[in-house]
Amino acid sequence: MPENGKPTADQILARLKSREQARLRIYIGAAPGVGKTYTMLQAARALRQGGLDVVVGFVETYGRTETEAQLKDLEVVPRRVIEYRNVQIEEMDLDAILARKPEVVVVDELAHTNAPGSRHAKRYEDVIELLDAGIHVMTAVNIQHLETLNDAVARVTGVRVRETVPDTFLDRADEVVNVDVTVEELRNRLREGKVYRPEKIEQALTNFFRKGNLSTLRELALRAVADEVGEKAATYRAREGLEPAYIPERVMVAMSSNSLAPRVLRTGARIAGRLGARWYAVYVETPSERPGRITAGAREAIAQNITLAESLGATVVRVHADRAAEGLIAFAQREGITHVIFGQSARSRWELLRHGSTIDRFLSEVRDAAVQVVPLEDPGGA
Repeated sequence: MPENGKPTADQILARLKSREQARLRIYIGAAPGVGKTYTMLQAARALRQGGLDVVVGFVETYGRTETEAQLKDLEVVPRRVIEYRNVQIEEMDLDAILARKPEVVVVDELAHTNAPGSRHAKRYEDVIELLDAGIHVMTAVNIQHLETLNDAVARVTGVRVRETVPDTFLDRADEVVNVDVTVEELRNRLREGKVYRPEKIEQALTNFFRKGNLSTLRELALRAVADEVGEKAATYRAREGLEPAYIPERVMVAMSSNSLAPRVLRTGARIAGRLGARWYAVYVETPSERPGRITAGAREAIAQNITLAESLGATVVRVHADRAAEGLIAFAQREGITHVIFGQSARSRWELLRHGSTIDRFLSEVRDAAVQVVPLEDPGGA
């Protein structure tokens, strides 16, 4: 910032541009089957139930019933059919979405190559046009489709991914969310036929879905999201005329009374260990869970979760707030949290209508933390 303390013309222009732009949220996963599409559609439903005009531009469910169920409350824009070499190919109808002009559009399979004759060669270019038209976009991609990681993924897995997205596109994102499950859980989903068709399962288990491959891909996804958040924080400080600051890594796990919360706690412990960071297991006590109102089952579950968190090395923090999002946002901002791990389970339409999505609220308020989502119920794939 200049000596007189006033922002420069370039800084003012950068601020104005950042406010005018349509927002882009990218869900990243280590591999097919982690639950990116399921998680993205849950968030889209929450936004719609919160009053926003949301449509689905393109989603591929691959016949996964749990993912298909997430589409039931959402308007789906019909696909465009292109005939190429006597074959009919279905593509996202970019012009129909632009004419419909929703506030938010869901676009899956970001790295997809469009059929010959389409206006753009790649789907991420369609997304850029949607953003330029002022439409907010939610999209999903696997980490192996990032251009700069293409060689690394090929060395590790032996599989060369042909469809890629330039890393500059990731820089355009306002929010990047890593959707994560454990290696063994992902392999179990594969065995159960929830990722690929039965005839492809054994080949996948012995090739791309080997344990070593998946562990490396998970680490790449975590690092990519963390790096992207760090770059955005540095850009923000430069735009606001603030001095660069060293921010020690701090991890927060949003702990609940859910009996499946241990999965989230173990993820937090693993990430904190890799980063050499202090980590917190934060439990927000809302009015419905205060003494005298909390159910016996929830009380026992939270006690067990606290014991596990402490045994894993967490600093357990209990905060009081009317809503979980409010308590988590306040703690993260106060403590300078850099990495956040949420568990996300299926919720009823009524709950989302009354309270909205905790993750969406958090993302709207805390911009300089890497967010990781651990599905707590089986989404049946990406």
